[in-house]
Amino acid sequence: MSAVPARAMVLAAGLGLRMRPLTLTTPKPLIAVGGRTMLDHALDRLAAAGVRQAVVNAHWLADRIETHLAARTAEPPTLLSREEAALETGGGVKKALPLLGDDPFFVVNADIVWLDGPVPALKRLAQAWDPARMDALLLMVPLARAIGYDGRGDYHMDPAGRLTFRSAQDLAPFVFGGVCIMSPALYRDTPDGPFSNLVLWHRAEAAGRLYGLRHDGPWYHVGTPEAVPLVDAAMRNPRGPDVEP
Repeated sequence: MSAVPARAMVLAAGLGLRMRPLTLTTPKPLIAVGGRTMLDHALDRLAAAGVRQAVVNAHWLADRIETHLAARTAEPPTLLSREEAALETGGGVKKALPLLGDDPFFVVNADIVWLDGPVPALKRLAQAWDPARMDALLLMVPLARAIGYDGRGDYHMDPAGRLTFRSAQDLAPFVFGGVCIMSPALYRDTPDGPFSNLVLWHRAEAAGRLYGLRHDGPWYHVGTPEAVPLVDAAMRNPRGPDVEP
């Protein structure tokens, strides 16, 4: 791709159950780490990359998300996709497709924070995107560098970047970094209502059209209240002992 996608979807509709009690009164994307809300971190990165329009979905405490976006003066312009019932990641994107257009777009989770390496991650994804070969291109974080993540990893990645989802008992070397480029064609013939983007990635993997790109900067998952001060400290010292050079 010669240019950065013009539009992006920021997923901000989750219930944030693991973040309770913080999320009883504050939607998870509005919890601040590193001096900014996680939603603002995502939107700031998109603006810096040149994205011209962002769509943000909201369900839990949606009025708080809407008020925050209305008060935000920084780029990019945002549209709200309100969900009366939680639609999960795939269903949320599908509902917003009329706002996202017919071209590939970014999808960014609002519960992660990343710092860029020498070239911004969003621009690296855009440069690597090849619609002739790909239906989805996922930012992949090495498991050993995924600060705040406590799972078994998500994918294996071959030298060409093709992804294979781990088996149930497997340990995978890469974690999905919550940032990707998606083709809207993947959402054709999908059901109305809730479903996960993972269903679409399995479909793309089976067709040999699911690819990944290794992230080359710090990355943080903010999943629990206890993670907030830890991520704050890590962001103040992003090249500290928990992150390899």
